[in-house]
Amino acid sequence: MNHADFQTAFWHDLWSTDETASSPLARQPGFAVYRNTVLKACVDSLLALHPAVRRLTGDDWLAAVALAHAREHPPQAGCLASYGEGFPQHLARALPAGEWPWLPEVARLDALWNQCHTAADAPTLPPAALTALDATTLPHSVLVPHPATRWHPCTEWPALSLWRAAREALPDPNPPHWHGQHTLLTRPQGTVLAHEIGLGACALLDACAQGQPIPDAAARALAAEPSLDLAATLGQLITHGAFTAVAP
Repeated sequence: MNHADFQTAFWHDLWSTDETASSPLARQPGFAVYRNTVLKACVDSLLALHPAVRRLTGDDWLAAVALAHAREHPPQAGCLASYGEGFPQHLARALPAGEWPWLPEVARLDALWNQCHTAADAPTLPPAALTALDATTLPHSVLVPHPATRWHPCTEWPALSLWRAAREALPDPNPPHWHGQHTLLTRPQGTVLAHEIGLGACALLDACAQGQPIPDAAARALAAEPSLDLAATLGQLITHGAFTAVAP
């Protein structure tokens, strides 16, 4: 067996639950210790990467859910700093019927915080950048989202308030209201900041991320939120560091 085949077989045996189909190596008593160590690393990573969810649920229940997720979804890379894609969906399926339906949204914000925190560095777009655009350049210009910018619309639950209360251990965990809340995460000065934004701002960012020029992005924002103050929204996003450049 060459090295590549050994690695493939070893990885298969590491996650297999069928002892009869395992290789002689996997049937050795010490292999079970190694398998448990790897699974524990995955569980520990998921708990560490979802601190708001962890505070809300406690370690025991979340660890059990994380273990089930790890068995179904092994990590695809050696670094576990970004492990857990699909964990919010798994969490939604694990919840008792009708209980804490907003918890997966909190998990999504935990995941987006991690992405924002570990994203590449880049300059933020200065507020005066748009004033340099004229009638000739504006129709073809694209606002480029900063590599660390993340956004998440949530039309049903006050996800940002619930997430922030848990993450920051606020004395009053109850949100001020129970309607949808849309979140922007940016990292303008090296620190991840969370802001509440409108649905139109989320639509604008979606369009910009897809490379649509500013007029088309503005039209999408107004379609999502007809009462949107477009100028104020653009100013808010630029001030928060959501963009890195204007591309011609």
